[in-house]
Amino acid sequence: MSLAELEARVAHDLACLNWGEADWLAPQSDTHDVVIIGGGQSGLGAAFAIMRERIGNVLILDENPSGYEGPWDSYARMATLRTPKHLTSIDLGVGSLTPRAWWEAQHGAESWAELGKIPRLEWMAYLRWYRRVLGLPVRNDARVTLIEPLGGRFRLHLGDGTSLLARKVVLATGIQGGGHWHIPPMIAEALPRHRYAHTSEAIDFASLAGKRVAILGGGASAFDNASTALEAGAARVEVHMRRSEMPRVNPIRFMEGAGMIQRYPALDDAGKYDVMKSFFGRAMPPTTDMFERAAAFPGFALRLGSPWLDVVETPEGVRVSTPRGSFTCDQLILSTGLVTDPALRPELALVQGRIARWGDRFTPPPGSADPVIDTHPYLGPGFQLLPHKPEDADALHGLFAFNYAAVVSLGLSASAISGLRHALPRLATGVADQLFLDERETIVAAYHAYAVPEFTAEWRDETPGETGEAA
Repeated sequence: MSLAELEARVAHDLACLNWGEADWLAPQSDTHDVVIIGGGQSGLGAAFAIMRERIGNVLILDENPSGYEGPWDSYARMATLRTPKHLTSIDLGVGSLTPRAWWEAQHGAESWAELGKIPRLEWMAYLRWYRRVLGLPVRNDARVTLIEPLGGRFRLHLGDGTSLLARKVVLATGIQGGGHWHIPPMIAEALPRHRYAHTSEAIDFASLAGKRVAILGGGASAFDNASTALEAGAARVEVHMRRSEMPRVNPIRFMEGAGMIQRYPALDDAGKYDVMKSFFGRAMPPTTDMFERAAAFPGFALRLGSPWLDVVETPEGVRVSTPRGSFTCDQLILSTGLVTDPALRPELALVQGRIARWGDRFTPPPGSADPVIDTHPYLGPGFQLLPHKPEDADALHGLFAFNYAAVVSLGLSASAISGLRHALPRLATGVADQLFLDERETIVAAYHAYAVPEFTAEWRDETPGETGEAA
């Protein structure tokens, strides 16, 4: 099967599912029913899921150029995805839309069978194809700077000075969309900006040729960036971890196999708090292939039990002090993760104080409180943001957090490939239910007034003795 033949199959499969049926909502010429902020995998999947609910007045906004949404062809630097290839995500059960169908149409079934994990840039190519073949409505180079609640709808202010209106807004803003990337103050306050970069940023690796590079943090991105720097000609790259042992166990693999990703929302608050406290406390290991790729270079070094105590710029470079002594390097790369808190998002400036956090809704047993968990938004079952106080409800009604900030409330769902297949129907139902309830008086009134005949056959009611037959 060629790619063109697969696309014909996609069209047929969607026609069999009545894709493109007329909307059930009355059109509003000046207002979108749903605006999705973010056109990466979560935003594209969200649009498909919501449009399958016969809500067609949908628009996706993304701040990046077309084809460069999400991290895959920008700051992600791993060779392959970390998710097992067999896990489906944004296809929503349409077999012809799966990565496997797309791969086999181009490379054959044998190639898929031999494939270990999907290459990162091939995944981005799949997302570009998915957007095109579904004809999803994406507006690129559109950065939302502020979400203004208007009571029943929102005005979205864009970076170019324009604005648009939406009844529902879905924040499909990825892993960083619930807060911001973390740069330790010790570094930000001591060094000029050109001396360090976070792994989430654009990095000129060519400029590191012949340089000494130090990476803080032992997450998977640390080793992705280490190998990238070494391949670009860096003379030496050291990865420094505060832990004394390398993490080896990835709890996500257990969650995928045990049904825990799908069923996590069924846990009560105490159960969710317990699971997430463990999850955040367990460091994720790098993939073996990316670690070995970095370690193959003679200039690579791993320093365990080596937290950074102090940094200072000197004429020779940046001197870093650790419990194991000091060293000097030319450039720092920070694999220091992110902080989740709606207060950190500029587009939420008008509503962040109205959003309920976990710290507002749940009190853990004495001595077990976790400030990382407590700053996460406390979401409803359809990813809707909930009010901190009853009087905050109107300002938040219609705002959905379909990003990594949802992890405590709804598990690995909105920003994890392995969770999207379960999260997307939940989001679409939440959005569609809200729209229906918003319009229930009009819809129910129209129901009571409905009188379009369906039975149109002609007949004559005849009683005995009136057929013309003799008695």
